[in-house]
Amino acid sequence: MEENARVEQLKTKFKDYFGAEAEFIARAPGRVNLIGEHTDYNGGFVLPAAIDRSVLIAVKDLPGSRKVELVSLEFDNHTSFDLDNIKPTQEKALSWSNYVMAVVWALTQKGLIDLATLPGAQLVIQGDVPRGSGLSSSAAIEVASALTFLRLGGATTDGATLALTCQKAENEFIGVKSGIMDQFISALGQPDSALLIDTRSLEYKVVPLGLEELGYRVVAVDSAVPRSLGSTAYNQRRAECEESVKILAPKLGLKEGAQLRDITLEQFTAHSADLPDILRKRARHVINEDARTLEAVSLMQAGFSKNNNLARFGELLYASHASLRDDYEVSCKELDLLVELASGCVGVVGARMTGAGFGGCTVNIVQTQHLDDFEQKVVQEYRRRTGLEAKMHVCKAVAGGSYLA
Repeated sequence: MEENARVEQLKTKFKDYFGAEAEFIARAPGRVNLIGEHTDYNGGFVLPAAIDRSVLIAVKDLPGSRKVELVSLEFDNHTSFDLDNIKPTQEKALSWSNYVMAVVWALTQKGLIDLATLPGAQLVIQGDVPRGSGLSSSAAIEVASALTFLRLGGATTDGATLALTCQKAENEFIGVKSGIMDQFISALGQPDSALLIDTRSLEYKVVPLGLEELGYRVVAVDSAVPRSLGSTAYNQRRAECEESVKILAPKLGLKEGAQLRDITLEQFTAHSADLPDILRKRARHVINEDARTLEAVSLMQAGFSKNNNLARFGELLYASHASLRDDYEVSCKELDLLVELASGCVGVVGARMTGAGFGGCTVNIVQTQHLDDFEQKVVQEYRRRTGLEAKMHVCKAVAGGSYLA
């Protein structure tokens, strides 16, 4: 459903639930990461794009009240929390509301809103970012919630601070040690563009995609293998990267606080034998992935229409997947099958898993005229082989978080 139609539907649902008109709607998109996976918490580089799948929150304030009433259309669920008693719910069925509470807590911790003067509110939430798919539905609800409570509190902030606040909510309240990429692109995405983000300095560069004018689209395929970051080896991988640096930094004369981003491929090659096998593989992925990401940006800036640059970009995607599968070990047989099927399909430039892994989505660059063929030979064939209801999302790069009304 187009976003304008979703907005009208949301306004109607709000009035049905609360008997009043919503005062405004906050919106934040999901994302697809083109390349640069598991580099963000290592101080490295990522290349995501915000996509036309989003979380919308219709809002009305309740002056004098300390209660926040929440309706999730996606979960068909209604709950509430008290602004003076913000703590995670223990009911699994209501865990979606933890993200909203987490953001209120983080905004308060950052000093961006005054909890004592924040009014209660009524919220109706609707999202079409597939959950557990690696397209970052969690960051979308965090950014949309942050925009909601900033406006309710009469406050504003810049996009980078907004993203950092949402990351704090996920890291410290939800308990998932995610990097900054997902929240950053959801807050700061640009139309028809990806963002090269230096996750250490938070400097970023808008990199035009220019795929549609060449007759290509970005396609995400949801494997229908759900993943939950909190119950995967995500935090373990982060710890393994930190341990790799602890071993290598003294040998390379690196300062305290160094990350894998500070180690060149040449340095790693010279000292890789100093690492246990598991740590060597983890570090090798991150160091090579940073190099692949920077090369991808160079190709995009030079133009995909020149010097076979688009074909080389596709090679980088395939190499990224192989590294995530073999060195970082965050793929799974279903994601591997999707990439394998895509690689044999006419009109596919490149494919790889995207997101934290252990399920979720692949990202594919597909020639527009071959989208039907892709759907049959990749998505339908995958369903036939696995029995899983994979879904295909043809994506458009869009702007980051905003207010719609």
